[in-house]
Amino acid sequence: MTAPGTSTGTGIHTSTSTADKRRAFRQLHEAGCFVIPNPWDIGSARLLQGFGFKALATTSSGFAWSRGHPDNGVTRDMALAHLHEIVAATDVPVNADFERGFAPDAAGVAQSVRLAIETGVAGLSIEDSTGDMAQPLYALDEACKRMRAARSAIDKMGGDVMLVGRAECFSVGRPDLHETVARLKAYAQAGADCLYAPGLRTREQIAAVVAAVAPRPVNFLRRDQNDGGRHRGARRAPNQCRRRDGTRGLGRVHACGQTACRARQVRWLCRCGRRPGTQCLLRRRFEAPARPVVASLRSRTKYLPPRAGYA
Repeated sequence: MTAPGTSTGTGIHTSTSTADKRRAFRQLHEAGCFVIPNPWDIGSARLLQGFGFKALATTSSGFAWSRGHPDNGVTRDMALAHLHEIVAATDVPVNADFERGFAPDAAGVAQSVRLAIETGVAGLSIEDSTGDMAQPLYALDEACKRMRAARSAIDKMGGDVMLVGRAECFSVGRPDLHETVARLKAYAQAGADCLYAPGLRTREQIAAVVAAVAPRPVNFLRRDQNDGGRHRGARRAPNQCRRRDGTRGLGRVHACGQTACRARQVRWLCRCGRRPGTQCLLRRRFEAPARPVVASLRSRTKYLPPRAGYA
């Protein structure tokens, strides 16, 4: 774990302790709403931190693609090394997309979670998908057993890391809201601090999930705005979710300048008190100057931390 004012293995000087990051992360979930973007390497993490995001969340798909692998195609050791470098390179809390815990059973999940905590993450998610198309989700009893194992591992190591329980029904082709709600409620009872169901699209779906697991916070995945309006629920229910995973699509953007511009837009929308995505808001200029970050990224084709005063 990183102590404040120390140099990390990445060669970057950090100033925030692991305990402070975890404390700040919990506070973000207590009230209001925040956007948590998804970096896939050190450069994108530093870039997004420089734009002023208060926390970051790794993306299993984005990281895998950056290494030439399919989603869920990296090993546990690769994932742990990735978590360590992202945490070490930034001063904000990092939530780990920890897939299904990199283990076939609950005991293995507990071991993996302990190793993830040692990287310094402030939170981590465990999903209930199996990777088997014939049986894409773990049976509810088994999924809860795995969630309880993760909870126990966290508690034995201080209890300050947030556990996110993910119900993947919509992601694996079973868009059953009743099953999704039942699973999320069960994961909350098994010890999850925050609940997440990727694939929710409508205001009614979001509201049903929020009401079912209250008072626990809910994570909502906000996809690319050029999705044909399929996620208008995010704009209609701006106060019903604690956090929004709002820039997952950045991992698919290859041009560095486009990435910086998209992240800057999402951050600006987050700062504004009005509903994101409304027509009048999209016509307005970004809060920060376009130069020097975008220009330097385009000319040098690599990620650079923004200069002071431009975040």
